[in-house]
Amino acid sequence: MSVEMQNQNLLNRVLAEIRARRGEFEVKRHVPRDMVEQLKQLGVYRAHVPRCFGGDASSPSEFLKLIEAISEADGSTGWVASFGSAALYLAALPRDTLARIYANGPDVAFAGGLYPIQPAERVEGGWRVNGLWKFASGCMGADIIGVGIGTGEGGKPITAVLMSEDVEIVENWEVIGMRGTGSHDTRVKDAFVSDEWTFVRGGVPSVEEPIYQYPSIAYAAQVLAVVNLGIARAALDEVTQMAGGRSSITGAPKMADRAYLRISVAKAEASLRSARAFFYEATDSAWESILRGDGVSVDQTSMLRLAATQVAREGARAVQSAYLLSGTAAIYDGHPMQRYLRDAMVVTQHAFLSEGMYDGAGSVFLGVPPMPGYI
Repeated sequence: MSVEMQNQNLLNRVLAEIRARRGEFEVKRHVPRDMVEQLKQLGVYRAHVPRCFGGDASSPSEFLKLIEAISEADGSTGWVASFGSAALYLAALPRDTLARIYANGPDVAFAGGLYPIQPAERVEGGWRVNGLWKFASGCMGADIIGVGIGTGEGGKPITAVLMSEDVEIVENWEVIGMRGTGSHDTRVKDAFVSDEWTFVRGGVPSVEEPIYQYPSIAYAAQVLAVVNLGIARAALDEVTQMAGGRSSITGAPKMADRAYLRISVAKAEASLRSARAFFYEATDSAWESILRGDGVSVDQTSMLRLAATQVAREGARAVQSAYLLSGTAAIYDGHPMQRYLRDAMVVTQHAFLSEGMYDGAGSVFLGVPPMPGYI
C-alpha cells in the first residue's frame, strides 16, 4: 500500500471517530486529549513546523483542505485543529527556544488566549506575568499556551509562551455554538517568562522557509474561516440525504419532488462553491508568488482577508439555507442541523471575520489606507 493510501486511510478512520464522538465533545465542552493525539497523527501540528525540526513543510492549501475535511466531520474539532497554523507565530521565537519546544518531535499543540492584553512587570531576563485571558480554544489538549502581555513601553503586545502545566484553565465555556472547542479562560499567577519565550505575533521568524513569508494574520483568519466550508458541506449533504427520504407527514410530496427545494439547494451549492474557489484561488496566488521569490503584495494580502470573510459568511448562509429547507425535523435536539447552524454562526462572529473586513478590502481596492491591523 502506498504512503498516500495509508495517509488517506488514517484520515478516514480519524474522521469517522470524530463523527461518532462529536456529541461527546459537546457535552465535555472540549476536544479531549486523546483526540488531539489523533490529530497529531494526521500531521495537523507538524504541518508548518520548520523542516529542521521535523516539520512537513505543507503548503497553505494543503493545510486548509485538511482543516476543511475535519470541520465537515465536526466544526469544533476543525476549529481546534486549525491552531496547528500557530507554528507560523512560534517561528518568531529564537531558534534555541524552538529547538527546546520541538526537542521530542514536531507534534506540539499550541493554544493561545491572547486577550485582553495584561500588563507584565519587567524583571531581569524576562517578565513577571499575572492575569486572566479569554478564548483559549483547544487549551484542554494543548502542550504549550500563549498569553498576551503589554510591555508598558508602547508598541505591539507580545505573546508569552508557557508550558500548559503552568497555566490554570478556568472552565467557563458556556456557549450555544462551538461548544467542543473548550475556549475557556486561562489564568497565570506570578509566573516568570524569559525573553527567549516571548514573541510578537507576525514578527520576523528566526527560521527561513517559504511558509514563514505567508501573511500570518491573514492566515489566522483563513484557518478559522475554512471551518465554515466544512460545516456548510456537511449541512448541504444532510439536506440532500433528507430530500430523498420519506414523504411529509402532511402528505406533501417528498422534499426532492419540490421545485423550490431543488432551486434553493442549487443556489446554495453555487454560492458556496464560488466562495470556495475564490478562497483557494487567493491562497494559491499568494503561495505561488512566495515560491517565485516575489513575496506577497498588499493587494494579495487584502484578497486573502476578503476571501476569508466571504467564505465564512457564504458558509453560514449555506447552512441557514439547509436548515430552512429541512422542515420541522431540524428543530429537535440532537438533529445534526442544529449543531451545524449554531457552529456556523459562531465562526462569523470572530473579529478577524467581521463585517469591517469588507471596509478594509474596499479601502485597498480604492487606494486609501485601510484600518490599522488589516494588512
